[in-house]
Formats: sequence, C-alpha cells, structure tokens
Amino acid sequence: MLSATEKIVFALMAAATALAFLAPLTLRYRIIRAGRSGPRRTGLGRRLGATLGKVLLQRCTLKNERRFTGVMHVFIFYGALTFDTMTVNHALEGFFDGFFLFGQTGFGLLFSLVVDVFAVLVLAGTLFFIVRRFIVRPEAYRTTRLDSALIYAFLIAVTLSYLYFEAYAIALHPETARLSFLGSALADRIAASGSSAAAVIGHFKTSWWLHILLVFGFISYVPHSKYLHMLAGPFNVLLRPERRCGELEALALETSDRFGVEKSADFSWKDNLDAFACMECGRCQDVCPAFISEKPLSPKMLLFKQERRLLAERKLLLAKKGDEGAPLMPGTFEEGEVWSCTTCGACMHVCPVEIEHIAKIVGLRRSRVLMESKFPAELNATFRNMETNSNPWGIGFADRAAWTEDLGIPLIKDEPETDWLYYVGCAGSFDETGKTTSAALASLLKRAGLAFAVLGPEEKCCGDSARRLGNEYLFQQLAAENLAAFLRYGVKRIVTACPHGFNLLKHEYPRLMDTLSAFSEEDKAALRAIEVVHHTELLARLLREGRLKVASSGIEDLTYHDPCYLARHNGITEAPREVLSRLARGGLRKLDRSGEHGFCCGAGGGLMWTEESLGTRVNHLRTDEVLASGAMTVATACPFCKTMLADGLKDKGRTDVAVMDVAQLLAERTA
Repeated sequence: MLSATEKIVFALMAAATALAFLAPLTLRYRIIRAGRSGPRRTGLGRRLGATLGKVLLQRCTLKNERRFTGVMHVFIFYGALTFDTMTVNHALEGFFDGFFLFGQTGFGLLFSLVVDVFAVLVLAGTLFFIVRRFIVRPEAYRTTRLDSALIYAFLIAVTLSYLYFEAYAIALHPETARLSFLGSALADRIAASGSSAAAVIGHFKTSWWLHILLVFGFISYVPHSKYLHMLAGPFNVLLRPERRCGELEALALETSDRFGVEKSADFSWKDNLDAFACMECGRCQDVCPAFISEKPLSPKMLLFKQERRLLAERKLLLAKKGDEGAPLMPGTFEEGEVWSCTTCGACMHVCPVEIEHIAKIVGLRRSRVLMESKFPAELNATFRNMETNSNPWGIGFADRAAWTEDLGIPLIKDEPETDWLYYVGCAGSFDETGKTTSAALASLLKRAGLAFAVLGPEEKCCGDSARRLGNEYLFQQLAAENLAAFLRYGVKRIVTACPHGFNLLKHEYPRLMDTLSAFSEEDKAALRAIEVVHHTELLARLLREGRLKVASSGIEDLTYHDPCYLARHNGITEAPREVLSRLARGGLRKLDRSGEHGFCCGAGGGLMWTEESLGTRVNHLRTDEVLASGAMTVATACPFCKTMLADGLKDKGRTDVAVMDVAQLLAERTA
C-alpha cells in the first residue's frame, strides 16, 4: 500500500512518536525512582494475578459509589484495548495491503464485529464525559479542563478516523468487510454515491494516514496528560503496600535524623508513583468529610499539587539535590489542608488505583511536629498531657482505674493468669460518657463468665491521636510502655471498645516492633501472637454461643453509626449489626452513608483535640443524617463517635435523641 518513500516517512514518524512518548515517560520513571526508599514488595506473582483481575475486569472503576460512570469508563477502557490492537494492524496494513492480524479465522470475524461495537461505545462514553465535565460540571471534575478536552478530542477523532478508513477499505476491498457492520454500511453509502475508483483509492490512502497521524499524536500526548493513569495506575495497584487502609509506616527514630515530609525529596518512591497514577476522577474528593464540610482539603488536589511540584523540581530531584528545594509548606500545601484530615480513609477506600492519601498528610504533619514544632496551638496541651499523664485529658494516671470502684473489676497485677485483658483506653477511663460504656462492657463480660482484668494505672494511651497528629516520637514511647506491660503479664487476648486502640493494637503495634530494639525476637513473637478483638466482635460471639441472652428487646427507631476505624479501616460492619438486630424492633434504620461508606464523625486523625474553626462542623453533617433517618436512638461502637454525635445533637437542640454504645444497649437488655 505504501510506496518506498512513504515507508521511510512512516518509519521516521514511528521513531519520533516513540521518542515523544518514551522521553517524558522515562523522566517520570526517574522521578519516581528518586523518591525515598520504602519496604520491598514481596509476593509479586500473587500480586500480579490480583492486579490483572482488578484491572482487566475493571473492578477498579465498577465500584458502588459511581456505577454508571464506571460503566462509561469500561467502554473507553476496552475500546482503548481494542483500538490499540487495531493500531498494530493498521500500521502493518501500510506495508501489507489487506493485512489482518487474525486472518480468516472465526476469532477474526468476531473481532471485526467487536471493533465496530466498541467504536460506538467509545463515542457514547466520551460524549457522556463531555456532558458531565463541561455541562453538568460536578465539583470533582473542575480541574485540567484543557487536558480533558484534548483527551476527548483525540478519542473522538481517532475513532471517527478509523471508521473513515474502514469504510473506504471495505469499499476498495469488499472481502475485508467480515462482520464490520458500521464499515459495511458506510461502504454501501460510498458505492451508492457513485465515487470513482480513483477517488476511493485516494480516500483510502488519506484515511490511513489521517488515522495513523491522530494515533501517533495521541500516543505522544499521553505521558503529559492524566491519561497516563492507564499505565501508572496498574503499577500502583501492583506495588501497593501490604497493609490495611490508613495503616502508617513506623519511623526509625533511633537511626534517622529527618522525620516526615518537608520537601519533595522526602516523598517515598510510592508517594511519587501515587502522584503520577492519579486519575483525577475526584472520587476521593466526593467522599472526603473535610472537603464536604468546606475545609481547604481536597485529597484529589493534594495529589494534583504534588505531581506538579515533582515536575517543577525534576532537575534537583534527579541530581540528588532535593535538599536544595523549597519547603512544601507553606506554598505547595497549606496548614488548613494538612490539619483538616480526619484520616477516616474514605478517600483511599474509593480510589480506583489505591492511592495512599493518609500517609502523605501524616508525613507532612510529622515534619511540622517533629522537625519544626509547628502545629495548632491547642495541641500543646494535648501532647503535654500525654507525656505527663499518658492521656489527652491530663487527668492523673493514678486515677485510670477509678471508674472500676465498687464494680469488682480486678487489676491484672492481682490476677496475671486471667484469660482476657480489657484494654479500656483513655476515653473509657476518664471521659464521663466513656466510663458508662466501660461499665456496661465489664458487666457483660462478667455475665458471660469471662475471666478478665484491666491494667489500671499501668495502662497508657494507645497513642493513636499522637501518631496521626504527627508526633511519632510520643506515639512510640506510649506504645513501647504498653507492649512492655503486655509482655510483663503474658497477655494472650485483648478486648477493647475503642476502634482506634483496636486498630493500633491489632495492626500497627506488631509492625512497630520491627523498629524497637528494646524487645528480643522471642518477646516480639509473643507480642505478635496476642489476639485482639473489638468488643462488638466479642459480644456477637457471646450471643451466638448463648453465653449472653437478651431478656428484652423492642428498641424502636434505632440506627447505627459506623466508626471509620471499625468499618472502613478494619471491615467490621456485621458484628455490631448482629448484636443490634437482636435488640431492635422492626430492624435498624439505615443512614444514607453506612457500612464501608459510612460518614466520619469528625474526631479521627487526632482532630478530637483541635478546634474545628473552618467550614461546617463535620459532626453536624452526620447529625443531620441521623435526624433525617427519624431515629430516636443512635448506637455506635466508638467513644469518639459517641461524644461527637451527642455534641451534634445537643447543638441541634435534639437532646431527646439518645446516643449509646452497643454495649450499653445490650447491657440494659441482658439477663
């Protein structure tokens, strides 16, 4: 089909396109590699299978929060794979007239049909996104409008140019029609128009060149656009860390002299890969409680700004001179962004390519706290209270077991052989509403005949707030003291009513031990073997085993608020509902956002101890959902959530709506 001269021109164009594609791609790869090292990824074979399943089946976009948008993305994704295959065929067809990759096979017939089907679907999907982005204009899509317009233009132009070529190819060679219904219909129109053979040949060659030019142009543009996620996204999923949503990496305090993220050079290679893998779909922004409540934080923009900062400092990063770069704060990121995050994990839960937003925010906080001592003023008292009395309230640690007076609850020092350690936590020990939960749970454990004890004054704050506020040093100090106490008494099983403590004890304490030199390998093995359960899991188990029996039920108008660190971070949604289903008359009233998509109360990430002065209060938004459900009793399974919801109802003048822990409700109705 192509003359010798045209073949040379085509070869030069292909080489130029490869260079235009690979040069910026290589630059971004080098920027990623310039990031700080992190844990090595193991089990790549297993990961590869899971990643291929997620990407090829498009489970990354077919999520339940944007189903229809996900379907449109599927059209474009599979259309891209189909047209990529046809691009190879198209190029070879220039050298071998009438060439077809699949020959005269049955699959070849089917593929010719599939190409035309996806031509229609790609156009439909692209038009959907054009309408959504430029006419409907949801908040999540209000970035990189020019980039989006160029991508949509390329998608439409490449698809139409292929149909242009297909029509004249069939008109010139009718035997190549196969099952191409669009091409055949257009070829029939060409034949009916009475076009001369010379005109058909001219259009055939023109359409071939037009399509190849558009394809090469699109390929050259991809590394500069958000369409790069088609390449970076799958790698991001493949190389994701093997830890739970929001679980933080421990800092090696004994061997490092810089902590957190102060400059671009402090980001890890995975942080940098995250930035280039971002789809800019805005799903994270749509569910972020900080953004929804009009705070300055947008998880999407966090990645957006990081990517641009990395590219702006590419010369310094590649020359290993990242220390010469300007600080990230203020400038790239602002105080309001960094200190508005509740670490609820909603952003990470919905991200199609599994970006880790929380690690970056906490990294920035760590730098501000540990390196610069710059943080919200009210945290001075919080940190000081934790340092001196091992709790955020600053109440004397000697009073940690005061709530147990007259309840007959033993201290573990008096009964070291007990089956269970009840890790009470700070709220359960010092907060008045928290104490009611502690007493209720203790009474249930007694009725079930469980042997348990508490640490009392030997118990320290779990350190969750300190860690997520960036004070890793304080966290590790508190954690080490708790671990030493567990080891001292040979603790085998722990139950706790605080999802934050549960998450730390179950997942983050075991990983922390890799950096602690105070424990022997034998001690670490014993500590890692401790079973940690949330109280709702244990209560559900005791009810199933008949060790607890509900004497009376019939609670009307009952709903349940899912704590983020229980439902989203740890996947525990059924256990509390199993308990409450035995107590509710007519079933639970469902909140608009519940289960894995539950909405934050606003206290996570250490924000329980800061002043919420920007935008709307997060707990007010959640309270509105509770009131809209018509519920008169709200059950929850977290002391922070209980406080925030009670405060929200009080602010709304609805103190007639009760907020109670699952354990309280069960204790009132258990024989």
